[in-house]
Order: sequence, then C-alpha cells, then structure tokens
Amino acid sequence: MSKLILLHTSYHLTPIHRRACNSVVSPSLFTPSSLRSQCLRPQSISPSTPLSLRSISARAFDSSSPETKEEELKESDGEIVNKTTTADKEYPSGEFQFEKASAWKSFVVKLRMLIAFPWQRVKKGSVLTIKLRGQVSDQLKSRFSSGLSLPQICENLMKAAYDPRISGVYLQIESLNCGWGKVEEIRRHILDFKKSGKFVVAYVPACGEKEYYLASACQEIYAPPSAYFSLFGLTVQSSFVRGVLEKVGIEPQVERIGKYKSAGDQLARTTMSEENCEMLTALLDNIYGNWLDVISSTRGKKREDIENFINEGVYQVEKLKEEGWITNIQYDDEVISMLKERLGVQKEKTLPMVDYRKYSRVQQWTVGLSGGKDKIAIIRASGSISRVQGGLSLPGSSIIGEQFIEKIRTVRESKRYKAAIIRIDSPGGDALASDLMWREIRLLAASKPVIASMSDVAASGGYYMAMAADAIVAENLTLTGSIGVVTGKFNLGKLYEKIGFNKEIISRGKYAEVLAAEQRSFRPEEAEIFAKSAQNAYKQFRDKAALSRSMTVDKMEEVAQGRVWTGNDAASRGLVDAIGGLSRAVAIAKLKANIPQDKQVALVELARPSPTLPEILSGIGASLVGVDRTMKEVLQELTFSDGVQARMEGIMFQRLEGASQANPIFSLFKDYFGSL
Repeated sequence: MSKLILLHTSYHLTPIHRRACNSVVSPSLFTPSSLRSQCLRPQSISPSTPLSLRSISARAFDSSSPETKEEELKESDGEIVNKTTTADKEYPSGEFQFEKASAWKSFVVKLRMLIAFPWQRVKKGSVLTIKLRGQVSDQLKSRFSSGLSLPQICENLMKAAYDPRISGVYLQIESLNCGWGKVEEIRRHILDFKKSGKFVVAYVPACGEKEYYLASACQEIYAPPSAYFSLFGLTVQSSFVRGVLEKVGIEPQVERIGKYKSAGDQLARTTMSEENCEMLTALLDNIYGNWLDVISSTRGKKREDIENFINEGVYQVEKLKEEGWITNIQYDDEVISMLKERLGVQKEKTLPMVDYRKYSRVQQWTVGLSGGKDKIAIIRASGSISRVQGGLSLPGSSIIGEQFIEKIRTVRESKRYKAAIIRIDSPGGDALASDLMWREIRLLAASKPVIASMSDVAASGGYYMAMAADAIVAENLTLTGSIGVVTGKFNLGKLYEKIGFNKEIISRGKYAEVLAAEQRSFRPEEAEIFAKSAQNAYKQFRDKAALSRSMTVDKMEEVAQGRVWTGNDAASRGLVDAIGGLSRAVAIAKLKANIPQDKQVALVELARPSPTLPEILSGIGASLVGVDRTMKEVLQELTFSDGVQARMEGIMFQRLEGASQANPIFSLFKDYFGSL
C-alpha cells in the first residue's frame, strides 16, 4: 500500500560539516566502547542501444582538490557550515523551513482532528516520546514490525512540529545500532523540529559518541546519576580467521580486484594490509574529527578543549554536568515531573504522552501536511543484493534484483510520477544483479529525473545502483564507492582427509571443475581464468562508473580500486553530487522535474511492507521469532554466493544490519563467511 508524504523545501544552502575526508569502511564498526556538479538528464536511451555509445551528460563538477574548495567556516544552530564545491551550491538544499499556520488552516486542522479515527487522536498538550535504541532500519515498517524505522522517526518529528496537540518531544537515547548516515539524518530532523519553537529534551541513561551526537542537538540533556557514559574516543577493528581455517584444513582461494578491496581479507590474510590500514586510519580521523567539530560547535567550546576532555577518560556524570556536557542529573521520573511543571500539569495528574509507535498512525493530512498534485516515487533498496529471492530470505531484509527491477519499470511506465528517488542503504552483493539494476535505473533516468539518496552505506553494488542516477546525494558520513569486486572458493581437501571424506568428479570441458572441485586447489589454467573473470567484472564496473560519472577511465581508476569513501570525500572526487539527506534529494528532483521549490509534492512510497506472519506473531509477543530470523540469516550467509560479488566486507554488513541478538558463535561465522 502506498503512502503519501508531504515535503516542503526551500532554495537555501544546507549546512555542511567540515573536514573533507579520506577512505572508509563500516559505520557501525565505530562504537563508543571500541571505537553535495550538476548533471543534465541523460538523453533518451533505446533498450537496444549500447550504453557505452550514448552521449555523456554534461557535468559542471570542479575536480580541483578539496583544499581549494574549502572556505571559511561559520556556526549555525550547532552545525558546522562548510562552503563546498560550486556544483554543490547550484543545487537547492531542501532545508526545512517552518511556516506558522494561518488562522484558516488552524481551523481546518482542528476540524480534521475532531473527525480523526480514535487511534489517530492525541490529547492536547501531549509530549511525543521516542526511544532511540537498537537497530534503526531505512525501510518503512508495518504496524507489527519491531524496531525503529528512520522514515517514520523523521516523519513523526515533522508532524509533531506542526501538530498543535504536541507541546514538545522527549527523546530517550540509548545504545544505537546504525551507521553515522542515519544518525546525521535524525539529528537534522531534531534541529528542524526546534524551528517550531517547541522544546526537545533528551534523556541518556547509556551514552556513547553516536548517542551524544544526537543528544547534542536537543535543548536540554538529562542523565541519571548511574548513567553509563563512554565518551572515550573511537576505534576500528579487523579480525582474521585464516589461521583458524588452516588448523581445520580449509584453504580459502580468494580473488579480489582493487588494492583497497578488503572483502575476503578475513579469510585470506592473518594481518591487516597496508591499504586497508590506510582506509581505516583515514576513516577514523574523518569521523572522529567530524564528531569533535560538531560537539565543539554545539557546546560552545574549542575543539582542542573537547578533545582534551575526551582524553581525560571522564565517566563520572557529575563531571559531565560540571563541564556543561549535560544539563542536569535527574532520573526519568524527575524529568517527567519537570516537564509537567513546565506544561502546567498538576502534580497528581499524569503527563499526557504519546509514543513513537502510536503517533506513527497519525496521518500527515490530519495536521495539515497534505501533498500536492505532483508525485515523486520513493523506491527503497536496503540490505545485501541478490538476483533472485532465496528460500530463506526474509521479506524486506535484502535487495532482490528481480523485484527491484519490477518497481523501476512500474515507475518508468507510469505517467503519474514526475521523478523518482532511489533510497539506498546497501553494502552491495551480487555483481550481476547490480548491473541489471543499473541498466534499469539508466532507462528510467532517460524518461524522468532519478536521484539517488544514500543512507548509511551505498558501496560496491550499492554504489553500482546509485551511479545510474542523474544526481547522487549522500550524507556527510555515508560510506560509498568501493568500486571493486571479489570472488572465491574454499579448498576443503585437507579437511576432507581429516574427517575421512572423499569426493571424485567426472567432467567434460577444460574448466568444468573450476568451482565444482572444492576438494582441491585450482589448477594453473583454472586459477588464470578465475582471475581473468574477476578482472573482467571489475573493468565493467569501473568503466560503467566512468561513463555514469562522466569521467575518463583513468580518472575513475584513481578513485576506484575498491576504495570506500565518506560522502564528503566522494563529493570532492566526483563520485557524489551533493551532501544532504532525503529532503535535499527531493529538492533536486523538483529542480530537475521543473517543479517550483515552494510547491508541495507528494512522495509515494512504493511497496510499503505488509505485515508477515512472523511480524504479527512478534507484535503479539511471540519470543521465538527472533531466533527463527537469526537462524535463517546465519544459514543464508554461511553459503558461498554464485558468481562475482560487488560487496563490502562481511563484518561491515553484519554490523550494519545489526544482528546483535544472535548467538556469538553464529555471528562469528556469519561475519567471516558472509564476505564472498
């Protein structure tokens, strides 16, 4: 069932965080305890015309170094503003502008609230409460789905800004299991909500760098005296299982193209490569530096003072209050009592509150946020990429090429959509599926504007999809690029000897046993064709990236090689066009579709999820659903995928998806064997 979402944008430049960065890996590897060239729409593409022969679109990208583009910084509402590339400035920002409702509109809204369904009614003077904890999905969720949905969090904050029944927002922030891209998006919507003049208060019983990054956008921050604060800095880790495999008689034979392509290193190496170390170090510097910049601006302190405070290893809540990191030390009930007093609620009465899940049922139409006639399709692509639906695949847990292509063709053949936005949150996967989806997105872009909007990660196959769009929008810390491939197989010969197992093969054809014979190593001629096959897949990926981004192959090679970049760094290298979230992608789509920026549009979410039986059972309290999901995920990831893969490191994806409740042993195997 489709969902209409209003988005009103303005033509102002959006704030951009400082620090052009270098290479990157998974956002979720950085844990508190351990760690925006304008492109014209492409010309019409005939399905029978080779894409390599079509005219390359004009691009106004300035390829000069990031240093020459960086100008003076200024502060704005706790955000670091960085004037970036000329091309980026040419795009509208999509920045949220709060407009106070007229007397007539207020009357209409109140009337709508009177006739709303009972489950959409909210008591006047209510406080919207959202518990930001655990995994945050980029997908829309059904009523019975567990966990948080980024689109619904952002929608709730926007609705609450205009809802006269909502007095403010009370955020309870605990350990988050998501990347920095989603954190940036949520933080932006918190700042947008504040423009309404309503309060937003944060309560942080457990707080690391990501959690404090969000809390710092709030007007007040409270913590209980026993709160767990671990603002000690960031680390990144890489684990290697080659030694373990050798002990059990398994020889991994991995072919990865691109010196920075680290997928497979856990299997093939026992130590970190110099190139991987370079990427990890640059990522660490970039994310940590960005965090210091934003927090120092928010707290009104020098960056050096923030860094020195972190290096003191402070964990005492009293010290945090003394240094101005939090507003006060209070328990949850004390914060609620304080809010009651602020809102004039009598002590003996209960503070009217509405939680995230119930408020998600309130329609935007109810609060006066109705969409316009022009429609923009939103097609979400989250998870690893595969070509067909697997037997153990869970609905909405991955990108199925066949299903995604159907959605793309539906939008291309429909006249109701003025433009389309591909919302990507994927570390990649099957290279063939990625290429097929790339083709369909290019065909769609020939008929109407297509904008790619990146969430936490759009790397490898995820970037393969994005580069087919007219323009690519990424968050400052989105992980993107990783233009490279990896493939491989296991030689289980020694393991078979140890357990007394034997396998014999009768074949016809010189290379018939390339992948079939797992009981022996590659023969020289097999190893050669295996390597050439991977190299050919890489060249196709790289050359199409060069075509899509209007670069020469040599120029693309400089930023390919399997290297992953943050969004800001990717923008300085021509891989990304603009820095921002979904709202900026919509603003750019409106620009390219010749829709005035001040005109409202309706965002139509395709394939809004329907509740599955496991979700319904989960919604009514079944405890085995999580176990069932974990086992299916593990069994699916423990098998080798057929063909060449365009994906990021397995560990990265596992942490991105956040199977935090899985058995540690299962998680270990999933981390290592999910890479290929």
